[in-house]
Amino acid sequence: MSSVAARVDSDDQLARLLQIGIVLEEVVEARAHRHYQSLPGEERDEAIEELLSEASAESAEHRRRLESLVEALDADSIPFEDVKELVAGSYGQTGPEDFDGVLYDQLHGEETAYKFYDDLIDAVEASDAEFGVDREDVLETLRDIRHAEAEGVEEVAKLMEARA
Repeated sequence: MSSVAARVDSDDQLARLLQIGIVLEEVVEARAHRHYQSLPGEERDEAIEELLSEASAESAEHRRRLESLVEALDADSIPFEDVKELVAGSYGQTGPEDFDGVLYDQLHGEETAYKFYDDLIDAVEASDAEFGVDREDVLETLRDIRHAEAEGVEEVAKLMEARA
């Protein structure tokens, strides 16, 4: 996702990037759920349902943590629809039909989120700006979320391998 600058220089920029993370979490979750619901009944199974349920709960927790950071910043937020367009411009270039199965789509979503958080961490670390929230709190939150996304990639890959 190319929306992350090389460095984050202001509360407004940090808030905007955190908002993109919130929407990205929502899009990945909704897309996986929508893709799964479109599967014929015989292609649905308990392992995929459990994976998507856990991913949904994790995504909700990530959004809550990111929203908390945005609220703590003294920044102007941008309209939700504008953020949605930014996410759609990067993530929306592919559709569920572009992947061979719900697991491939979920893997793509987890990898996209991981890369976004990895780039955002690098941008915050490269900055010497003072933020309205503690830099280490921001980095700790982002690292925790990135770690969860990496675990999500591993879980999806293991499930895919078990089915091969």
